[in-house]
Amino acid sequence: MFTLLPFLSFLISFIFAFFVLKRYFQKKGLHQLLWGIGMLFYGTGGFCEAYYGFFGWNPLIFRLWYIFGAILVAAWLGQGTVYLLVKKRVAHTLMIILGVASIFAIYKVATAQLDPSMMSTSLHTGSELSGHAIVSDGVRVLTPFFNLYGTLTLVGGAGYSAWLFWRKRVLLHRVIGNVLIAFGAILPAFGGTFSRFGIPGALYISELLGAIILFLGFLRATTPIQQKQTEVVTGD
Repeated sequence: MFTLLPFLSFLISFIFAFFVLKRYFQKKGLHQLLWGIGMLFYGTGGFCEAYYGFFGWNPLIFRLWYIFGAILVAAWLGQGTVYLLVKKRVAHTLMIILGVASIFAIYKVATAQLDPSMMSTSLHTGSELSGHAIVSDGVRVLTPFFNLYGTLTLVGGAGYSAWLFWRKRVLLHRVIGNVLIAFGAILPAFGGTFSRFGIPGALYISELLGAIILFLGFLRATTPIQQKQTEVVTGD
């Protein structure tokens, strides 16, 4: 039953990515491009988890899961938020660093030695796939750096934006949207924590809810309540 959850995460994430990338081609905002790419990564991770649940071990699927689902997703989503909050020069510099680091991470995972039997000896994470299958040195140590950057920029950036709009009492839809984005982004981390206490499927459930809430947050943040604004202006 739990195998269906990452498959749903995959579908929702790719639908989300379609809407965000469509908006990018209309508006040309780099933050939308990065969010779209990040949600493609999110969906790829869900697809790989579902594939493993249905068909079993595959080294290519595992490498894709670890690259996009475990390492890159949070950092690339967070980089989209960086383009909203900091000067373009700083954002471009951080993008170059992230791009080079991502290429290095892809190389390390692509060339790493794998032992799928090691996954069964790892701590329960809520996902049948586990980074313990990577037995080469210097690969798994990369993951915390990408995830820390992603958490600080995506969750912290969304929370900061929501606070700014709330303090100024403007654009309430963006306050709500950013709160949802921050909550949706941090949900998978809570799921991983709960799963370590033996709750079955906690990570899959949190990934699915995270994708849904991120999608709702994006829709709310980018859709002004025009009717109410018009009523205030016209006095109706």
